[in-house]
Amino acid sequence: MKSLLPILVVAFLVATIVLPISGPKVEASPKATAESLKQLEGELVKAAAEKGSAGYMSYYADDAVELPNGAVAIQGKGEIAKTMGFLGDKNNRLTWMPVGADISASGDLGYTYGTFEFSAKDKDGKPVVEHGKYTSIWKLQNDGSWKVALDMGNSNVPSN
Repeated sequence: MKSLLPILVVAFLVATIVLPISGPKVEASPKATAESLKQLEGELVKAAAEKGSAGYMSYYADDAVELPNGAVAIQGKGEIAKTMGFLGDKNNRLTWMPVGADISASGDLGYTYGTFEFSAKDKDGKPVVEHGKYTSIWKLQNDGSWKVALDMGNSNVPSN
C-alpha cells in the first residue's frame, strides 16, 4: 500500500493556494499627507484658542520636546505643560498659521512650519505683540494618531 502522505501534502498546498482564507478585513488608515498635517496643525490652533493649555497639550506626544526661544530644551509632555499656563490667560493670545509641511517617505514622521503672533500685555498693561516662526515635528503614534514630537519657535526680532 502506497503512503498517503504525498497526496495529503499536495492536497494541503492546493487548498492553501486556491481556497481563500476568511477573516476580518483590515483597512489601512488613510496615509497622511502634507496637507493633512497642515489641517491637523489648524486643529491644534483651534484647540489652544478654545481650551487653553489643555487643548494645546492634547496634541503633544508623551515624550515630546519643546525648544523655546532663548531657553533650554524642555523634555516630556508633563514638563512642557507646566510652561503653557499663559494660554489660559485672557490677556494673552497665541495664533499661528502653517505655511508648509511634508511627510517622510516612511509615512511615520512629518513636519509643519509657519508663522506665529503672540499678543499680551506687559507689566504696565500696555499691549505687546511678538511675531515669529515655528517648526513642529509630528510623529505617527501606535494608535494611528499624529502627535507633536518636537516643537520650536523663535521671534522675528533680531538678536543684538
